[in-house]
Amino acid sequence: MLEIDIPGYKTLRLEHLLLDYNGTLAYDGELLDGVDVDLSQLSHNLHIHILTGDTFGRAREELSGMPCELVILPACNQDSAKLDYLQRLGTKNCAAIGNGRNDRLMLKTAELAIAVAQHESVAVEALMAADILVPNIGAALGLLLHPLRLMATLRS
Repeated sequence: MLEIDIPGYKTLRLEHLLLDYNGTLAYDGELLDGVDVDLSQLSHNLHIHILTGDTFGRAREELSGMPCELVILPACNQDSAKLDYLQRLGTKNCAAIGNGRNDRLMLKTAELAIAVAQHESVAVEALMAADILVPNIGAALGLLLHPLRLMATLRS
């Protein structure tokens, strides 16, 4: 578990991290540099769940051996499927990271929501549902790896 007391905001007690794959962890289906190291390190404190439609069909291969649960979703209603998955885990103990329109419900409902705007950019609906916008996945995962950064961003 990752517990972070953010003055003037709330105390986060996170057990799960839900992530989108394409546009968030990967570009054109290929895992971005450094993501494997960061996820491995975070897996000591959080259960990692990757929820994807796997547009490029490479997620299983790219994430092979990674300490995470991979869920490949059907092409339709991915937004609802991601929300349902989050709700089954318990919204109050989940952080979510994504960039797409199909991430918006997950981001809106998670206890901590981070939108990334990198190569594929970020859908306006995802941005509006997030607590924080970061320029890349390294910055997003860095907030969880170094909680004082998160505190500096969200405190009153």
